Amino acid sequence: MTKPPMLTAQQALDHLLSHAQSVTEIEKVAMQASLGRVLAENVSSLVDVPPLDNTSMDGYAVRTADTQNSGSTLRIAQRIPAGSMGTQLEPGTAARIFTGAPVPPGADAVVMQEDCTTDSEAGQVSINIVPTSGQWIRRRGEDLTAGKTALTAGTFLRPQELGVAASAGLTHLNVKRRVKVAAFFTGDELALPGEPLKPGGIYNSNRDTLLACLKSLGCDATDLGIVPDRLDATRAALRKASQDHDLIITSGGVSVGEEDHIKPAVTAEGRLDLWQIAIKPGKPLAFGAVRKSDEPKDGEAWFIGLPGNPVSSFVTFLLFVRPFILKLQGREAKQPQSYLMRADFDWLKADRRNEFLRVKLNDHGGLDLFPNQSSGVLTSASWGDGLVDCPPNQPIKSGDLVKYIPFDALLK
Repeated sequence: MTKPPMLTAQQALDHLLSHAQSVTEIEKVAMQASLGRVLAENVSSLVDVPPLDNTSMDGYAVRTADTQNSGSTLRIAQRIPAGSMGTQLEPGTAARIFTGAPVPPGADAVVMQEDCTTDSEAGQVSINIVPTSGQWIRRRGEDLTAGKTALTAGTFLRPQELGVAASAGLTHLNVKRRVKVAAFFTGDELALPGEPLKPGGIYNSNRDTLLACLKSLGCDATDLGIVPDRLDATRAALRKASQDHDLIITSGGVSVGEEDHIKPAVTAEGRLDLWQIAIKPGKPLAFGAVRKSDEPKDGEAWFIGLPGNPVSSFVTFLLFVRPFILKLQGREAKQPQSYLMRADFDWLKADRRNEFLRVKLNDHGGLDLFPNQSSGVLTSASWGDGLVDCPPNQPIKSGDLVKYIPFDALLK
């Protein structure tokens, strides 16, 4: 029997995203509880920000009509700290003003104090420059305007978005509920850190890696632990995971060996496509759905099965699971930001698959390659700060420009 051709990474991703639909439930949460959530609707500002013209510098508010020449001397008529209101600035006078304070009526420029000479005894200030109208003044509403959109639906709320919402006068935000993801890990050889290793055993690194990835994306992640390499145990884990979750992720068991039970288990509990993807690391990927019950109206939980090798699991999560989750969250599942960077290494053994090489920026503006690119060497991902997306059959020579994707762009 002829094997079907391997899918490209883009073909696999397009298929995944064609199935993902955003969660619809909306929750109203307090500002500090909204970090890492996804905004469900556009947010309009309740106020102008800033509410009045104000100064961005400590200095003196002046009328440019009074300061046409360097060295103009003005009487200091008032003092305006932040939180206070000044009075009309009369001709021939200046107002001592502090950062954030409203500019008094009549003033049309602020001169920072470094450009002034103050005579405290005489109550005067000399303006040692010729200011321009509008200098160092932040205009009312230049950041936000009352009634206008401040944040748009689908925005992933970071600290800076919370600051914008607070400046707009908001105390609560309507957000999508968190995407609920269950994860379990197959393999009788696996043990949790802290447990004794039996002969032939290894510690399960994928558990902590993948759960941390899910949490970094703002998911509600449930750890269902290590599942024995038995068909009945795998089916039971799938049934449990499907009940209260939108997505089930597994690691391991997606090959076709006698001890790989994911394929028959998911097929029995739902439906499954098992793909061979033309990437390295991370060739096998399973996608499907698990029934929540025998009643069709109860729906399904999506299923994605990742390979067991730790780097393969990590890379396929970043390339396929992450954008799938973004779409479930109601976010834009766009390609991560990439940059053309200089390779300071040779990679001459080009593979027929699309390779994702672990690299790190060096002090010379180029990229260094981790020497061991095995899919079992997770330290390559810890040492590195990103991936080089190397097309099929393309060797890399030192000095070549390559497509670099930083991990920072793949973990948010």
